[in-house]
Amino acid sequence: MKRIILSLALCLFTAFAFAQDAYKGKSFGEGVKKGDVITTAQVESTLGDKTKKDMKVTGLVTLVCQKKGCFMNLELPNGKTMFVNFKDYAFFMPKDLAGKKVVIDGFAERKETSVEDLKHFAEDAKKSAEEIAKITQPKKEIVFEAKGVVILED
Repeated sequence: MKRIILSLALCLFTAFAFAQDAYKGKSFGEGVKKGDVITTAQVESTLGDKTKKDMKVTGLVTLVCQKKGCFMNLELPNGKTMFVNFKDYAFFMPKDLAGKKVVIDGFAERKETSVEDLKHFAEDAKKSAEEIAKITQPKKEIVFEAKGVVILED
């Protein structure tokens, strides 16, 4: 009898301990464990002079790939956006995610995105032919590869 009670107590303790270790909301990929989360406004300063760095970031989704949810953009404070793709294309986001807050876990990296890739992403985002034709220069930006995403509950 003591063993049963001890086993139940251990199970309950473990369930509560792990339940509070992750963010509440719909999880994709590996999800995101709590701790050391920064805002999109802090990404550049957190990167510092490094090219690539592991981090957890929270922000507002402004756009999602309308073809299949294979990328999204997060709002930056300067009116720009941060491009987010998903590690090994292992998961995709709901296409109606724009306007919701998320927490992402992965790597931020300074990159130069080619004109070809920028046009491809614009097509996937269902941009007009005129908007796509205006893309003539590569873009230096911070790109994020997420291994886990949680859509935060309101």
